[in-house]
Amino acid sequence: MSDQEKKKIAIPKEFTSGQFETQAEVLQVQKKPNKLFIGIPKEMTLQETRVALVPSAVAALIAHGHRIVVETGAGEKAHYSDNEYSEAGAEIAYSRQEVYEADLIIKVAPPVLDEIELMHPNQILLSPLQLPIISADYINKLRQKRVIALAMEYIKDESETFPIVRIMSEMAGINAIQTAAELMSVNGGGKGVLLGGISGVPSPKVVILGSGVVAEFATRAALGLGAEVRIFDNNIYKLKRLQNYVGRQLYTSAINPHYLEKELISADVAIGAMHSKSGRTPMVVSEDMVMRMRPGAVVIDVSIDQGGCFATSEVTSLDKPTFVKHDVIHYCVPNVASKFPRTASIAISNILTPILLKASESAGIEHLFFTNYGLRHGIYTYKGCLTNIYLSERFQIKYTDLDLLITSHL
Repeated sequence: MSDQEKKKIAIPKEFTSGQFETQAEVLQVQKKPNKLFIGIPKEMTLQETRVALVPSAVAALIAHGHRIVVETGAGEKAHYSDNEYSEAGAEIAYSRQEVYEADLIIKVAPPVLDEIELMHPNQILLSPLQLPIISADYINKLRQKRVIALAMEYIKDESETFPIVRIMSEMAGINAIQTAAELMSVNGGGKGVLLGGISGVPSPKVVILGSGVVAEFATRAALGLGAEVRIFDNNIYKLKRLQNYVGRQLYTSAINPHYLEKELISADVAIGAMHSKSGRTPMVVSEDMVMRMRPGAVVIDVSIDQGGCFATSEVTSLDKPTFVKHDVIHYCVPNVASKFPRTASIAISNILTPILLKASESAGIEHLFFTNYGLRHGIYTYKGCLTNIYLSERFQIKYTDLDLLITSHL
């Protein structure tokens, strides 16, 4: 026997026999639609007036076979009655414990610690995160309960944008100008300046930080009233895009401290409209800059739900929305859309309903995490692990890569 024949490895016959024979046809097995069990609790935060799903959205989901439990009074502040939800097919629960038996809890405000106590392992929580008001206790409670928590504001769609943030930003942009106009009046605590251009009187100046959706709609509203607008952002492409959307030449600039301070000193209104993709918004206005602003000027920090971009910003509420610091009026309400709960609730429902219907078509929301990166991007705790690196660094809690966890559970 030659050396070459000695090196050959004998392959058992059973591994090669039948390889040229006709193979049996394999058909894909159609998975049964996964029925969701959704709970809509009444918001415990007094200033929260929105509801996650409106009756029309509930009716659409129930028509596809899903079960929805709504806590009594959940839609009252948005002017939706229990009867409307009942007519849409929802079950009305008179105890919060009954709602938290659901597999999926949807809220428009982060749950308080007492609500987290009612949760159970593998339950899915879909709610905003609101970085300034959460604590290490909040994160650890979710981890102890082994809850899968998703932040609404970090969910992406197929175009890599943030749909919840976008729709709320449209409302926030318009509201920022309306609110500034109120605060500049004598009744609002301002110097009695009209936010608008009239004959023979110089127009007020509005400085906007950021050039995203909030900035776009704030710019449209301000220009419509006749105000002067100055826009700052380090993304030159977004500045050019904003000008195209508005349809006219605007004063724009990169965020250069020298130019920014120069404009803030003479500004009547400054609006923080910057958004971070994963963590805190950058703080671009120092306390010294705020100190040099005009007495009676107004700061509207829309970015406060991600920490704010003014050094002097502090979280306020709809009950007490403003405070004065260095003679400048500050408005830092994180859930400004709650001033318009009916519109905001419909807008949120329009975005969540298609996601929920798509989840039921794939084998559930957990399976959708594996195939849908945009939805997966919103997860910050997963079955006992913290999966958001910003929160990990902020609270000194161990970080675990979400992709490894999801792969190991499939």
